[in-house]
Amino acid sequence: MKKLLMATTAVALMTATAVAAEEIKIGVELGFTGPIESLTPQMGAGAELAMKEVSDSGKLLDGATVTSVRADSTCIDAGAATAAAERLVTSDGIKGMMGADCSGVTGAILSNVAVPNGLVMISPSATSPALSTAEDNGLFFRTAPSDARQGQVMADIIMDHGIKTVALTYTNNDYGKGLADSFQSAYEKAGGTVTISAAHEDGKADYSAEVGALASAGGDMLVVAGYVDQGGSGIVRAALDSGAFDTFYFPDGMVSAKLEETFGSEIDGSMGDNPGTDSPGAAKYAELVGDAFDSSSPFSPESYDAAALIMLAMQAAGSSDPAAYKDKVMDVANAPGEQIFPGELGKALDILKNGGDIDYVGASAVELIGPGESAGNYREMVIKDGKITTVKYR
Repeated sequence: MKKLLMATTAVALMTATAVAAEEIKIGVELGFTGPIESLTPQMGAGAELAMKEVSDSGKLLDGATVTSVRADSTCIDAGAATAAAERLVTSDGIKGMMGADCSGVTGAILSNVAVPNGLVMISPSATSPALSTAEDNGLFFRTAPSDARQGQVMADIIMDHGIKTVALTYTNNDYGKGLADSFQSAYEKAGGTVTISAAHEDGKADYSAEVGALASAGGDMLVVAGYVDQGGSGIVRAALDSGAFDTFYFPDGMVSAKLEETFGSEIDGSMGDNPGTDSPGAAKYAELVGDAFDSSSPFSPESYDAAALIMLAMQAAGSSDPAAYKDKVMDVANAPGEQIFPGELGKALDILKNGGDIDYVGASAVELIGPGESAGNYREMVIKDGKITTVKYR
C-alpha cells in the first residue's frame, strides 16, 4: 500500500509538473518587410519584452512559459498575410496573436483566419475606422485608436496653426482612405478647405505626376497619409525637388526615425502626430526598455500592451484557450481594479490568481472602449533642426 501511495504521489507530481510547464505560443505578425519595416522591429521587441517579463515571473497559469512566434504580414499583401497567419495557427499552434499591423491585412486575417479558428487578435497599430464594425465574434481588439479619432486630432492641430487650406494625398488602401476621409470631414467641419484628395500607389519610382496634380490644386501644406518606407516618402521627395511644397503634415504611418534620416532639415516646420502619451506608464516603459531599442518608436508601447493584455486575460480566465479568455480582455484593461504599469505584470498575475481585479494602464494609458479599441491619446510633434520634436499630447 505504501508503494502504491508513493507511486500515486509521483504520478500526481509529474502531472502537476506537466501542467506547470505548459508552453504558450503567441503569434507576432507584423510587416517585417514592406512599407513600415522601419517601425516593426521596435514593435516586435515591445511585445516580446512583455512575454519575457511574464515567462520570467513564472506566475502565468501556474508556471507556463510564453514563446513568441514571428510571421511577416508584409503590411500590404493580404494573401501572404493570411497564409502566414494560417501557418501560425495550424503549424505553430498559437493561442493568440499580437497583430497584425496594417489595417487591410489585419481585416483579412480577422475574417479568414481568426474568426474561423476562434483566435484572439490584439493589434497595436491597425487604425482603419472600418475595423470598429467588423464581424469579429468578440475576438478582435486594438491598443491603437481608430483613425476616426486621429482624423479629428489632425484637423485640430492644423487649424491651431492657422492653416486653412491643404492638399491631401493618401496611400491607396484601407488605412489611407479611412484616415483621409476622417481628416477631410473633420477639417472641413472646422472651416478648412481640402483643395484635392488624391490616392497614390506604393512602389513607384517616380511621383512627379502625382505631385504635379497636388501642386496644381494648391494649398498651404501637403498632408501625406502614407508610409514612411514607401510612397509617402516618394511623394515628399518629389514635392521638395520640384518646389511644389516645403511643409508637410505627417500622420502615424509617416512618423519614424527614418523620416529624420531621409529628409533632415529639408522638412523643418512640418508637423504631425502618432499615438502616444505622457502618462506615467510611458516613462516606466522607457525605463524598462533602457537602451535595448527605441521605446518611443510609434506603436512599440502599444505592442507591449497588446501582448500583455493577451496574457493577463488568460490569467483572469484561468486558461490559455481563446474561447475562455476573449471575454476577459476588456475586464483586465479597464477599471475597476489596481492600476498596472510596465514592469508590473508579475504583480498583476498574482492579483488575478487570487481573485482580485486589475486596471491595466500599461505603456500607452490603455482604456478600451466600444468594440474593444483604444480611446486614443496622441503625441503632437514638429520637425525642428531635422529632428522630430514633441510639442504636447492630446
